[in-house]
Amino acid sequence: MSGYDDGNIFAKILRGEIPAAKIFETDDFTAIMDVMPQSKGHCLLLPKAPSRNLLDADDATLSKALPELARLARAAKAAFAADGVVISQFNEEAGGQTVFHLHFHVVPRYEGVELVRHAGGGMADPAVLREHAEAIRAHLA
Repeated sequence: MSGYDDGNIFAKILRGEIPAAKIFETDDFTAIMDVMPQSKGHCLLLPKAPSRNLLDADDATLSKALPELARLARAAKAAFAADGVVISQFNEEAGGQTVFHLHFHVVPRYEGVELVRHAGGGMADPAVLREHAEAIRAHLA
């Protein structure tokens, strides 16, 4: 894999070297809570296949990602009674990417509530993230 560094934080989470508030895991994906959430319920979908981002990801991985992403977004929206959901994915540093392992953000949105700048609110309490993961799990279809 050209340019892929398997020492990135998401690769370490996928290998179990770093703890995460896990929502679900399949053969191909792991969903976790974002440790620096922009809103209540902010979570991530991580493909297990190594790729730097969408630009070098395998088409088979990408075709499997959208149904999992939709399932996660529906559950996060329901779990936190959000008014909407933003799904984002960044590619390369100039595109806003900071961790170079393909991942998708699911950010519940609430009318009249501004997003916290990513990393602007600091690291969330791990106990709260575990509670949020459980809330989303309870709404997975």
